[in-house]
Amino acid sequence: MSRIPPAAPGPIFLSVVIPAYNEEARISRTIREVVAYLQGQEYQWEVVVADDGSSDATARLVSEAAAGDSRVRVLSLEHRGKGWAVKNGMLAAVGEFRLLSDADLSVPIVQVERLLPGRDDGAAQDGVDVAVGSREAPGAARYGEPGSRHLMGRVFNAAVNRLAVPGMADTQCGFKCFRAAAAAHLFARATLDGFSCDVEVLYLARRSGMTISEIGVDWYYREHSKVRPLRDAFSMALDLLRIRWRHRGYSGR
Repeated sequence: MSRIPPAAPGPIFLSVVIPAYNEEARISRTIREVVAYLQGQEYQWEVVVADDGSSDATARLVSEAAAGDSRVRVLSLEHRGKGWAVKNGMLAAVGEFRLLSDADLSVPIVQVERLLPGRDDGAAQDGVDVAVGSREAPGAARYGEPGSRHLMGRVFNAAVNRLAVPGMADTQCGFKCFRAAAAAHLFARATLDGFSCDVEVLYLARRSGMTISEIGVDWYYREHSKVRPLRDAFSMALDLLRIRWRHRGYSGR
């Protein structure tokens, strides 16, 4: 069972949702960087760390950060996978906009300005339901990525285009921003607990007629990724078939 602490009082403009599993080596630094950025903004915000049943000190370190700032919350979950953590984090968040950000900050938090409407250089259009940070869209930049990792991603993306979400250049970048209504609708229907959760949610968004904008971001390869190339590639390929089967007949309601 999850334990959901109360949200901060008052209207929240932006929720930053961070799924985490055994991230004790970097979660404190990540929270410091995210909070430092958000403290410089004029809007109300919160940080929701969805701890996927970590066996290390991740939950304790987030709780310590939360003790010093009520706008930081830890959502304690049983261990089931990244998709499970993302789903519960998004549904526990209360912001008008809800940003998914990986715990390693492979996309720096400042890049959220590219995804929010009316900010940055206008890359994110007003009225978009889902703004997808992309490593392939115009304006994107990759730093330090091994060639083998890039090739694996391109092969998987070709399969995604064929079987689930045609026309998307990059579904797997862990930096996406949802309007509150879109997040509530999509994540209530999400079923996958693993790394293919991004594809499932975008598949549902397309079937629901939601507007999706793919926006280039700066992405930095981080060591100690939780992705296991061979095992996860096979599982994610099967997930594409699961998505089509589980949501057959889905019409967006």
